[in-house]
Amino acid sequence: MNHSDPVFVQPLLGTDDAWSGYQAELAPGANDKILARLCASPQLDEFDQRLPWLLPASSKCTELARLGERSVSVFPAQTALENEDSLKQLEAERRRGKCKVGLMASANAKLPATGTWDYLLIGASHARCLPPFTLHGMASRTTIVATDVHSHSDREWLLGNACALSTSEFLLTRSASNSKADITRLKLLKLLTLIEGDADTGALETVFREEAKLSYSLLRLVNSAALAPRSPITSFTQAINLLGRRQLQRWLQLLVYSDPNNGQHPTPLLQKAASRGRILELLVGRLDPTLENPEDTAFMIGTFSLLDVLLNMSMSDIVHQLPLPPVVHEALAAHDGALGQLLGVLDAADKHELSLAATLLEKLGIGADTYLDAQLNAYSWAAKIRPAA
Repeated sequence: MNHSDPVFVQPLLGTDDAWSGYQAELAPGANDKILARLCASPQLDEFDQRLPWLLPASSKCTELARLGERSVSVFPAQTALENEDSLKQLEAERRRGKCKVGLMASANAKLPATGTWDYLLIGASHARCLPPFTLHGMASRTTIVATDVHSHSDREWLLGNACALSTSEFLLTRSASNSKADITRLKLLKLLTLIEGDADTGALETVFREEAKLSYSLLRLVNSAALAPRSPITSFTQAINLLGRRQLQRWLQLLVYSDPNNGQHPTPLLQKAASRGRILELLVGRLDPTLENPEDTAFMIGTFSLLDVLLNMSMSDIVHQLPLPPVVHEALAAHDGALGQLLGVLDAADKHELSLAATLLEKLGIGADTYLDAQLNAYSWAAKIRPAA
């Protein structure tokens, strides 16, 4: 790897399922100069200034001051002998500068005393092997961040055991409680089919009348901070008149992830789908200049890429129910084509297969700076999608 190694940013979930922090990671052996570029990015001004950014400890990251109290330098619990002295020196410098420091716990090393570190990152399986109430004691003076949270049951256990933040791998797995596809969401797929087929407004309104939840959810979503209309949108007809069919289609693609029974509760799968769509939309111009309607197509691929998880159906069954362009079908069902390969980057990053993700980016000719900018743009935008009252 070289100086252009990418950094992978992931939102962290708080106890209320809202994005409550961000973690930056590098592939093993990657050059960490990109971290300085991350800290210096003006796009960070678009994020909630109260939320922490957990960054791998790096002496090359000279821009931490710009992040202020938001930056947390995360140190490994165990390091190679050749790096041990330099990391100890860096840790001492960070502490003298009153910077926040975090420790990546290891199952092979004893946990530190509470308050020794500002943040403790611990794998879900490691956490569940600890004696009862260990994390509760740690959490009195240290913020606990759960990592490698691969199941919904792990997430529930961690929430009950003092973990303030967690990664969100579990969102990529099907919940046991979601054994059947929701009727509202299936009707939403019907709506998308009608829009793809250029149906008239009356046909679209008929579907909304059949399922009242759809109208309610759509209006909450389009009135969210991400869209921020000058005056509230109060009806479907007004929505289609103000937004136009193209923008309405985009919001309907996201609406499928919304939970109309959840009130103001954040829906992290919706935000993940939104950020995926936005990343692909921003990068498609570097992949296939001959693609028809490239931004819309890329956004659709990104947002639809989690439908199999949401609907508890195979992706091949889902795409066969929609009149999708061949490039969308191939990207979703088999990760074929340039956009399918880029979707593979996002899947690999979400699974923490960072070396694979970096290799795929290199094959696609997407540089570290370009990918970083796309991530920051997408996450700052998706973070604002919070249903309005």
